[in-house]
Amino acid sequence: MNELKLKTLTRTQGNNEALKDGTVKPRAFDFEFEEVPVLVDGFRRMVRGLEFDVAELAMTTYICARAHGKRFTALPIFLVRAFHHGAILYNTQSGVRTPKDLEGRRVGVHRGYTVTTGVWARGILQQEHGVELSKITWMLSGDEHVAEYQPPPNVVPIGKGQKMAEMLASGELAAAIGVEVDSPDVKPLIPNALAAGLAALRQRGHYPINHLIVVKDEVLDRHPHLAADIFAAFAEAKRLYLERLKAGQIAQPSAVDKLHLKVMEITGDPLPYGIAPNRQVIEELIQHLVTQRIIDRPVAVESLFAKGTLDLTG
Repeated sequence: MNELKLKTLTRTQGNNEALKDGTVKPRAFDFEFEEVPVLVDGFRRMVRGLEFDVAELAMTTYICARAHGKRFTALPIFLVRAFHHGAILYNTQSGVRTPKDLEGRRVGVHRGYTVTTGVWARGILQQEHGVELSKITWMLSGDEHVAEYQPPPNVVPIGKGQKMAEMLASGELAAAIGVEVDSPDVKPLIPNALAAGLAALRQRGHYPINHLIVVKDEVLDRHPHLAADIFAAFAEAKRLYLERLKAGQIAQPSAVDKLHLKVMEITGDPLPYGIAPNRQVIEELIQHLVTQRIIDRPVAVESLFAKGTLDLTG
């Protein structure tokens, strides 16, 4: 047992399961995991109260939080990745036929404007379909984790008591991102979404990062070696997961496991950790954040990550 205990938030998933069950043990410290049933509630607790020493966090929330002086720093451990072409639903009775038809319309965004899925989905609309995002009124169902953030004027909340899924099903919203709707009038805006995402990966290296790991600056200041130690522990847990995945040793593969297998066929590693193998997609995200007015100016990739991890890969 190590004397140093780090209060840690991370959802149990294939690539960190070996940390959660104790198969992988860090060298110089112990994780003390706290289970939070709704992970985004943990994100808010970290951003607003610094309640954890180590925390999984949405990447756009992190970059926005850093811009507002929050005292934690990321490690290039990218736990969750996904394609977001399928996150955009539209009402087939609204007159929308192509993504460009969303211009001049009201489009919902589940929770806040800075939610990572929303950022990536808007980026797809702009980058792949030429949509002018400033010509859309973005309607939010919640607030931002970073309370200090002020969205642009074309971003407004839905009315009190309204439900976004119902607004989309009724046609009050032309489309929405990140909602689940059971209605015959609501369908994915981009057909064959997974195929579109995999094609974007093949063609331009588009493989969105959703979540990473952050550590309180106070902890890193007291223990500068911890950044590399935490990285090594997560990287080893990921290695064990990928070994099992490749060998077909996961008895009931989840949708995420199946996606990782598809990506593995293209890239060889569905969860690369470190700056070097992810620089292109990080720079893509930073540009979306500037374009969508979530941060004021581009930031250097290295400035987002802790010293001692800048050259690590795993």
